[in-house]
Amino acid sequence: MAVVTRLRKDDFPRLDELKEEGVVVFAQPAEETSGIENIYFTDDMDRRLCKPLGFAGPFCIEDMPDIEARIFLIGPIGPGEVNIPFVTTLSGGGLIALDAQGFVRVREGNELIPKDWPEKEESLSYVDFLKVDSAEAEVLTGKIDPREAAKVLADYGPREILLTHAGGVLVHADSGDYEAPFTPREIRGRTGRGDTCFAAYLAQRLTSSLEEACRLAALVTSLKMEAPGPFKGFGDETQYRSLHRSDRL
Repeated sequence: MAVVTRLRKDDFPRLDELKEEGVVVFAQPAEETSGIENIYFTDDMDRRLCKPLGFAGPFCIEDMPDIEARIFLIGPIGPGEVNIPFVTTLSGGGLIALDAQGFVRVREGNELIPKDWPEKEESLSYVDFLKVDSAEAEVLTGKIDPREAAKVLADYGPREILLTHAGGVLVHADSGDYEAPFTPREIRGRTGRGDTCFAAYLAQRLTSSLEEACRLAALVTSLKMEAPGPFKGFGDETQYRSLHRSDRL
């Protein structure tokens, strides 16, 4: 596993945690580190106000290291980080997984406002796995029902749609819809829900079925939401197997 990122030189130590987990990190210095502040104002925490805290600049295909990967996960958090040529060129080297959040957020003043993505049809034709939450899906399709929205998005090209909502995970593919609930005992770490869910799904999807990947992603995300910060793992194989068999999954 490898991470390609841009950030302020002074923030490079933040990457040590990834390196300690065996992740290969390719970091490029930037004047700022990209970041956002999330302000939640609905009970389900699916509607939020996003404020930009910094912008590390765009990713250019010329800056990509010479690496091979089965799946390239493109996960921008704000506008301007990734453009269509970057997506299309990268698609020639492997499967593309794309998080829509960085493309539906448009900066207006000191806020990031969700708006439709004009280039979605062209860009999504190069995407294999697409991640959206319920609010983003509604902005992109005009559909409130998650299943209807997922079907519309699939028509643009992605073969698997991962849609998160307050209640859990919906995966839409040609073979049907698969769902799994979120079951956190409490919600103290809502920020990062989608990133965790998408990464867990893709990792499991490399070796497992759609249904199994959906279920595992919901479990990992549930555990992550119980505490601020990133998911720290199951602890050991015994804990994983116990949770895997429990009614939390």
